[in-house]
Amino acid sequence: QVQLVESGGGLVQAGDSLRLSCAASGRTSGTYAMGWFRLPPGAKREFVGAITWNGRTTNYADSVKGRFTISRDNAKNTVYLQMNSLEPENTAVYYCTYKWGTVVPGPTTHYDYWGQGTQVTVSS
Repeated sequence: QVQLVESGGGLVQAGDSLRLSCAASGRTSGTYAMGWFRLPPGAKREFVGAITWNGRTTNYADSVKGRFTISRDNAKNTVYLQMNSLEPENTAVYYCTYKWGTVVPGPTTHYDYWGQGTQVTVSS
């Protein structure tokens, strides 16, 4: 089993930046990709982005390209989501995901583990 714990969410103003973290623990040995999804209020879950085990390949939703950046620190088993120029439309619960393997996952990938989520609220 792998446990994922997100942190870094909160209330910010439009135009602000925020960095989310997701720490993986448990049976994390081997190669695995990590990603982020979000669930806006009253809407469907959305893919945000993902990163391969070595950090060399990323995959982003068009809506966040250029503003959001995913990175990872394998020494800490942690993935980060740097969010810049936040907009009220980015308000959502953000979830961290985990996928065994070497291929960068996407919006339709079956992920092996999910975190509990962290709330991000962007006020106008």
